[in-house]
Amino acid sequence: MTVTSLPGVRLRRVTVNGTGLNVATAGSGRAVLLLHGFPHTWRLWTEVIGPLARRYRVIAPDLRGFGDSDRPADGYDAGTLAADAAGLLEALDAGPAAVVGIDLGTPPAFLLAMRRPGLVRRLVLMESLLGDLPGAEEFLAAGPPWWFGFHAAPGLAESVLTGHEEAYVDWFLRRGTLGRGVRPDVRAEFVRAYTGTEALRAAFGPYRALATSARQIREAVSGARLTVPALTLGAHPVGRSLERQLRPYADRLTGRVIPDCGHIIPLDRPAELLAALEPFLAADDDEGCTPAGSGRG
Repeated sequence: MTVTSLPGVRLRRVTVNGTGLNVATAGSGRAVLLLHGFPHTWRLWTEVIGPLARRYRVIAPDLRGFGDSDRPADGYDAGTLAADAAGLLEALDAGPAAVVGIDLGTPPAFLLAMRRPGLVRRLVLMESLLGDLPGAEEFLAAGPPWWFGFHAAPGLAESVLTGHEEAYVDWFLRRGTLGRGVRPDVRAEFVRAYTGTEALRAAFGPYRALATSARQIREAVSGARLTVPALTLGAHPVGRSLERQLRPYADRLTGRVIPDCGHIIPLDRPAELLAALEPFLAADDDEGCTPAGSGRG
């Protein structure tokens, strides 16, 4: 393993489903798996890994195709990404885990909980939609976000954006923090991770698999319910749309919206995120084994 610039965080390589994943780990105790979105890497969780690691074993991979993970030609649908997550938890002997997904990390987090509930003790979903399930009509009233179609067209976005990656990533970072921006070191890591035609091609993989992912989500809810305790966290622009989509299918669901917060919740409002996340994750900690002497921050 290698040490990162974040205190207590180490990087390791874990191969699951034939794909090498770059994985950041920290802390000990019951596992918390963090799944990022676009245009992020595991560094999306920079501000919350430390506080979570006082009590939990934090596992934050670069999803397949992103950051320093391998970039296979396919496998970017939510079902395969969920299988990657399951394989990672099993390889690290880390289940059952609390699973937290945001943006593109939300559909695989959801499918992991639906398909492998034994691996998921609690589920947190943020700032995303679950395919075409009812409930997001208000959010989609003016049509889906423009970049969905742009990214989904095979070969188009990377041919246009190569050489302009920094400006493109910056647009999402500013928009996702309501103009406040992110730390320079984190910004630099995101730009590095999305520079080059192959990096872009892989990053657009989940958008090119949106139809497949939507079908997988419909199939998942058609014959089963979400039984693990779940929390949806909205901000700008998704708000309560994800909560509305999920409520008819979830047995134990809590929905919250963080005010004055952009889409990139972990970097825009990390303190508010932790204030919502930590009590939810700790609700059943007495059923597990938090190591003696571990912090309670």
